[in-house]
Amino acid sequence: MDAASCCRVFSTTQRYRLPLRRLAPRRPFCTEPTSDAFATSKRRSRGPVMAAKKAAQGMKQEDGKYKQTVDLPKTSFGLRANSVVREPELQKLWEENQVLKRVSERNTGATFVLHDGPPYANGDLHMGHALNKILKDIINRYKLLQNHKVSFIPGWDCHGLPIELKVLKSMDKEALNALTPIKLRQKAAKFAKATVTTQMKSFKRFGVWADWDRPYLTLSPEYEAAQLEVFGQMVMKGYIYRGRKPVHWSPSSRTALAEAELEYSDNHVSKSIYAAFKITNPSKPGLLEEFLPNLCLAIWTTTPWTIPANAAVAVNPELTYAVVELQSVLESESTSGGNQRKLGSILSPSCEKPFIIVAADLVSVLESKWGTKLVIQKSFPGSALEHCRYIHPVNGNECSVVLGGDYITTESGTGLVHTAPGHGQEDYLTGLKYGLPIVSPVDDEGNFTAEAGQFNGLSVLGTGNSAVVKYLDEQFSLILEEPYKHKYPYDWRSKEPTIFRATEQWFASVDGFRDAAMDAIKRVTWIPSQAENRIVAMTSSRSDWCISRQRTWGVPIPVFYHVDSREPLITGETIEHIKAIVSKKGSDAWWYMTTEELLPDKYRNKASEYRKGTDTMDVWFDSGSSWAAVLANRDGLNFPADIYLEGSDQHRGWFQSSLLTSIATTGKAPYSSVITHGFVLDEKGFKMSKSLGNVVDPENVIVGGKNQKEEPGYGADVLRLWVSSVDYTGDVLVGPQILRQMSDMYRKLRGTMRFLLSNLHDWKPENSVPYSDLPKIDKYALFQLENVVASMKDSYESYQFYKIYQILQRFAIVDLSNFYFDVAKDRLYVGGRVSFTRKSCQTVLNAHLLYLVRAIAPIMPHLAEDVWQNLPFQHTLDDGSAAEFVFNLKWPVRNEEWLSVPKDDVDFLSVILELRSEVNKILESARTGKLIGSSLDAKVYLHAENANTVSKLKELSSATNDADALHRLFITSQVEILPSLREETTSGVSYTGNFSDERTGDIWIGVARADGEKCERCWNYTRDVGSFLDHPTLCARCHGVIDLPPVPAAAAVS
Repeated sequence: MDAASCCRVFSTTQRYRLPLRRLAPRRPFCTEPTSDAFATSKRRSRGPVMAAKKAAQGMKQEDGKYKQTVDLPKTSFGLRANSVVREPELQKLWEENQVLKRVSERNTGATFVLHDGPPYANGDLHMGHALNKILKDIINRYKLLQNHKVSFIPGWDCHGLPIELKVLKSMDKEALNALTPIKLRQKAAKFAKATVTTQMKSFKRFGVWADWDRPYLTLSPEYEAAQLEVFGQMVMKGYIYRGRKPVHWSPSSRTALAEAELEYSDNHVSKSIYAAFKITNPSKPGLLEEFLPNLCLAIWTTTPWTIPANAAVAVNPELTYAVVELQSVLESESTSGGNQRKLGSILSPSCEKPFIIVAADLVSVLESKWGTKLVIQKSFPGSALEHCRYIHPVNGNECSVVLGGDYITTESGTGLVHTAPGHGQEDYLTGLKYGLPIVSPVDDEGNFTAEAGQFNGLSVLGTGNSAVVKYLDEQFSLILEEPYKHKYPYDWRSKEPTIFRATEQWFASVDGFRDAAMDAIKRVTWIPSQAENRIVAMTSSRSDWCISRQRTWGVPIPVFYHVDSREPLITGETIEHIKAIVSKKGSDAWWYMTTEELLPDKYRNKASEYRKGTDTMDVWFDSGSSWAAVLANRDGLNFPADIYLEGSDQHRGWFQSSLLTSIATTGKAPYSSVITHGFVLDEKGFKMSKSLGNVVDPENVIVGGKNQKEEPGYGADVLRLWVSSVDYTGDVLVGPQILRQMSDMYRKLRGTMRFLLSNLHDWKPENSVPYSDLPKIDKYALFQLENVVASMKDSYESYQFYKIYQILQRFAIVDLSNFYFDVAKDRLYVGGRVSFTRKSCQTVLNAHLLYLVRAIAPIMPHLAEDVWQNLPFQHTLDDGSAAEFVFNLKWPVRNEEWLSVPKDDVDFLSVILELRSEVNKILESARTGKLIGSSLDAKVYLHAENANTVSKLKELSSATNDADALHRLFITSQVEILPSLREETTSGVSYTGNFSDERTGDIWIGVARADGEKCERCWNYTRDVGSFLDHPTLCARCHGVIDLPPVPAAAAVS
C-alpha cells in the first residue's frame, strides 16, 4: 500500500444498508454528501505526492530533485488492523497495567453502577450475549471518560434445571442409578464453574472490561446466604406461605414453573370438545322444569383431560342464556367425521335430542359450528342459573352451577365454563369463593392417578386425553370434537407442553406488596419508554409467585416438616441458623448435614419429629436476590443500581423478580433506570437456528470460522461497531452481508484515524496556532467538530448508540475525507514544513484526533488504543502526567470558543461546500471532455448578482492566508470572480453550470484551462513559474518553502 493511500477519498457506495431510524434534521456542521461529491477521487491531483513517493521507493523519475521537499505522511499505524492478533495484544496491555482499576480509582466523579444480569452458566455464548455485554461495556467505558468511578461486577446464574439436565444427560444408566443428591450437586457445580470460565474468556475477547477476578456466582456461599436473608425477611413480613393451588407444571421436567420459565407456542393444536352435562335440579322453581329430564348444560374446553376434576360449571351473571332445542342435524355434518372434526353421539339420528343451555348471543355461531338447527325456547339472565345441579359426566356426583367473572365471555365456546379448581387460575379463584374441592388427579409425570378411576396411569397430554373424549362420547355427552390451534405454554427448557396442576408449593404473596411495586415502577426511568407499559401490565396482573421447585440443584427452601402432621417449621430463628451454616459451608450442607445439625439449639431435642424439606428455590428468586448479594454487600457499589440492562423478555424475568424481592424487603426498586434490548435475528429477520444454518457465532465473527474465506475473522471492534449501529430497542439483524458492511465502515474509519496520525508525525504541541489566528476554514472545521462531538455526547447520554454510528459514518468518514482532508493535503504536503498554514492545519488535525479517539473509544476501544499507542507525540494531562492509555483521557470539555464562529460565516461556508459540489460536476465534465486532466489544470470563473455574495466570494478568492483561498477549497489553480457575463469574458469558457441558493442567489460557474505554467513541485498553474532563475520550474510559493541551497547570485543574474 503506497503512502498516498492515507489520502484516499472514501466512497459510500458500500454504506450500511440496515434500515435505521430517520436522521435528525441536518445541522450546520454537516453537509449532506451527494454522488457528485465523490468525483473528487477522480479529479483531484496527487501528482506531487505520488512523484515523491515513487522516487522514495527508487522508481525512475523524470526529475526527482524536489522529492525530499514534499512532506509525506508518516506513521507506524497500519491501514490493516490485523485484529485477530492485535486486539489480544492490546487486551493484555490493559490487563497487565490494570488500566480499568487505575482509571476508575483516579476518577473523581460519582460511582456509576451498571448491575450485570447473570447469564446461565450452561453453554457457549451467542449473539444475544454479545449484544448484551457489549452494550453494557459501551456505557461503562463512556462513564469512565465522564470521570465516573466504574465497578462492573460480572455475574452468572449457576443453579436450576438447565444445568441439572446437562449433567444428567452426560451420565450413563449405571451412573444415574448410583447418583445421590449430593453427587448430582457436586457435578452440577463443577459443570457450572467450568462454563463460567469458558464464557468469561469469550466475554474478555469481546473487549468487555469488568472485575473478572471477583465475579458473583449464585452458587457461592456468600451469595446463597444473602439470598436466604432475603427469603427470611419475606417470611417474617408474612409474604411467604405454603398452599395447594394450581401452578404451571412441566411433566417433562417434573417440576413447577414460574411464568418466566414458559415459552408460548402459537402453533399448538389442542383437542377441543363441546360436551353436555345433564341437569338434575333447577335453581329456581318454574324456571326449567318444563324441559326436564332431558336438559343439559353445554360446555367447551380445550383440555378434556380436566373433566374428571370438574367441580362446577360457571356462568356470567351479566350474560343472557337460552334453552335451545336441537331440531335437526344437517346430512353433510352427520357424515363429516374424519380426523379433523367429529360430531358426538348426542347428535346421532338415533339419539333423542336434549334441550341445551348456551349463551343467547352464541346460538347462531353454535348452529353453524355444530351443523344443527337451534330453536330458542326460553331466555333468562345467567344469575338465574346459580345453584342449578347437574350430574358429573364421569363420577356421577351432583355438582353445582356457580357464578364466575369477566373471564366468561361470548368470544368463543358456549358461555358456560367447565370449572376444575385444581387445573386453572380462574377456576381456583371461583372455587375459593364457593368452597369447591380442589381435585387434581394427576401425578408429577403428567399421568392420571387412581383418583381419576378408569383413566389411572394414562398420560393427560396423550392417551388419557383421548380416553376422556371417548368415554364422554360413549355416555352420549359429547356434542363435537375438533382440533383447535391456539397459543399454549411450553417448558422453555424441554420445549414440551405444560399443564396447570394443583400441588403443595411455596408462594410469595405478591398482593402483599403489589401496590408498592406499582408505585416504584413509576419512579424508574424505562428505556425505551414503552417498556414501562410492559412491566406495569405484567406486575399488575400477576398471580402469587410460586417460588418452590422439585429439583435438587438449587438453594434449598429452609423448612422442616413435622413427620406426623406435616406442618412446616420455619421461623426467623431457624432461617438465621441455616443461613449462618450456608455462609460457611454452602447450600450443600442442607443435603449432607442431619436434621439435628441443621436445627438451632431450641429445637434439637425434637429433631426426630422433623424431616428436611426437599424443595429448592425458583432460580428467578436466585437471580432476583442479586441486588442484596452484590449491590448491598460489595464495597464500591451502590444500591439501588444506576442501570439494569437486559433483553425485553426480562420484564417477566429478572427485572420483575428483582423488583419484587427488593420492594418486599426494602420498599424500593433495586434500579434507577432499566434499559431493554430486542432479540438478534438473521439478515432476513428470522430466528437463528442450527437447522436453518443461519446461526452467527460471535467467536467466528471475531477470529473467523473454519473456512476463512466464507467466515473471515473481523475482530471484536467490528462486532462492537455492529452493536452500535443497530437500534437495539427492537429486534436487530446480523449476518454475513451486514458484517462485511461493518468491516468496510471500520476500515474507512481506521483510514481516517491513520490520516490524522500520519500528518502529525512531526507535530509538537508547542507548534499549535492560537485560535484567533486560525484561517476561517480551520475555525469552521473546529466548529463542525465541536458540534459533532456534542451530538455524540447527547447520544451516549441517551444510550442511542446508533446515532453515534450514523454521525461517524457521515462526519468522520464522508465529510472529513471529502472536504477538509482533501483540501488540507496541498498545504500539508507542499505548503512548507514550517509554514503557518501547515501548522494551522496540524492544529486542527490534532484537535480532531484527540476528540475522535475519545468519541470512538467506548465503541471501538481496541482501535482507539491502537491509535493512542501510535501517537507521534506525548499528550500531557491536566495534572502534568503523560496519558499512557486512551482511557487516561476524559471526555472533551465543551469549547465555547470553537462555537463562536459568526453565524454568517457558518452559513456562507456551508454554501461554499454546496457550491463546491456543483463546481466538481463541471470539472468532471471538463475532464471527460479532455479539456483538463486533473482539477489543478483548471481555472474556475464565478459570477453572482447578489452584492453580498460577490463581496464574500471576493474576500475568499483574495484571502491573505493560503488556506482560505477559494481555489484551494476547489482544488483548482485559479478562481476568478467576474463582474459581469459579457461575451468577451466568457467566450473561451466551454463548460458552465449554475448554482442557486436562497442565501446567495444565483451563481454562474465556468471552467477553463488554468493560466500560466505548471509548477513542477505542487502541480498548480501560476503565471510566476519561470520567474526564478535558480528554480525556473517552481511557483513563488514552492520557491519560498523548499529547503535547498540557493543558486549563486552571478548565475542568477546571467
